[in-house]
Amino acid sequence: MKNNLAERRAERRWTQADLAAALGVSRQTVISIERGKFDPSLPLAFLISQTFDCAIEDIFIPE
Repeated sequence: MKNNLAERRAERRWTQADLAAALGVSRQTVISIERGKFDPSLPLAFLISQTFDCAIEDIFIPE
């Protein structure tokens, strides 16, 4: 699944480690999601969207 997580993270000037800490996941998980190699669970997707104050569909784009 495509996403714009890296762009949204960069807009806030957060490192991958910063985002991982905010989400309670590892930095490797953030890297994998950003690269499209891992699709987050629904609860994690909701947490990501809440963190960026937007809808899930604004971050994750089905291919």
